[in-house]
Amino acid sequence: PKHADVQNLLGYSYRNLGQFDKAMEHYQLALQLDPRHRGAHEYVGELYLKMDQPAEAEKHLSALSRACLFGCEEYTDLKKAIADYKASKPAAK
Repeated sequence: PKHADVQNLLGYSYRNLGQFDKAMEHYQLALQLDPRHRGAHEYVGELYLKMDQPAEAEKHLSALSRACLFGCEEYTDLKKAIADYKASKPAAK
C-alpha cells in the first residue's frame, strides 16, 4: 500500500474499468508517496481528459516537463493525449 508504483497501477486498472473515483484515489496516493512519479502524472492527466478537465491534465504535463529534464515517454504520451483530446472537441466560436 505504501508503494507509488502499486498505487499507480491500481489507478490505471480502475481508470480502465471506468471507476474514475477509485482511480483518482490511487493516483493521488501514488503522487503523495512520490510527487515526481512520472507514470502517475501521465495517467492522472489521461484520467482528467476522460473527465473533460483538460486544464488539470495540462498541470500534470507541466509537472512531467519538470520531472523529465531531457524528455521522457510519459511526457510525450500525455502531450499527445492532450492534443488528441483538443482535436476531438469542436472549435470554440
